[in-house]
Amino acid sequence: MQTTPSEVLTTLSTLRDYIRWAASRFTQARVSFGHGTVTALDEAAALVLHTLYQPYNLAEAYLDTVLTMTERQAVINIIDRRINERIPAAYLTNEAIFAGLSFYVDDRVLVPRSPIAELIEQRFSPWVDEDQVERILDLCTGSACIAIACAYAFPEASVDAVDLSADALAVAEINIENHQVSDTVTLYQSDLFKELPATLYDVIVSNPPYVCHDEWEQL
Repeated sequence: MQTTPSEVLTTLSTLRDYIRWAASRFTQARVSFGHGTVTALDEAAALVLHTLYQPYNLAEAYLDTVLTMTERQAVINIIDRRINERIPAAYLTNEAIFAGLSFYVDDRVLVPRSPIAELIEQRFSPWVDEDQVERILDLCTGSACIAIACAYAFPEASVDAVDLSADALAVAEINIENHQVSDTVTLYQSDLFKELPATLYDVIVSNPPYVCHDEWEQL
């Protein structure tokens, strides 16, 4: 059953209302998930809270606060875009969470969602002695989320981040500036090792694109 925008504006009022409504619309429209969320309700909460400039861990007591008409319309607009244009939520919000950190993303890079995050948070234990790590290489860095997460996990190490795409490196530069790690993370435009300086690395990490070009065009 489809409600009109005017009905939504006049009958729904609270933050809780709009999260529930968005989840129902996602389910009805058969929206696919997997870029940071796995259910319609999680995706609805993420988009609604982001649109209202609220944290993802907002206390439940605030879910019954009443939205202004302007806020309601903003929520309706972003939910409509998610459904009608099938744009991943991370591209709509320009934000993805990786290893507990917030990263800027847009359609120049893939949305980070690798289990490598858990390995980084554990400092690659038990396979790596963290006290012996001085140089780290991130191949196919994309948004630089892996490189930057490594910089947090190994603050005494230097990290080289490599990508062939100039567009991806532009996004990576934004994240390096946002996280203020330019002293430890260095970007290289290179086809894998080709343009890298001759050096030895203690850890090499890579999460390269794993879809072919034809599939990418259909995402």
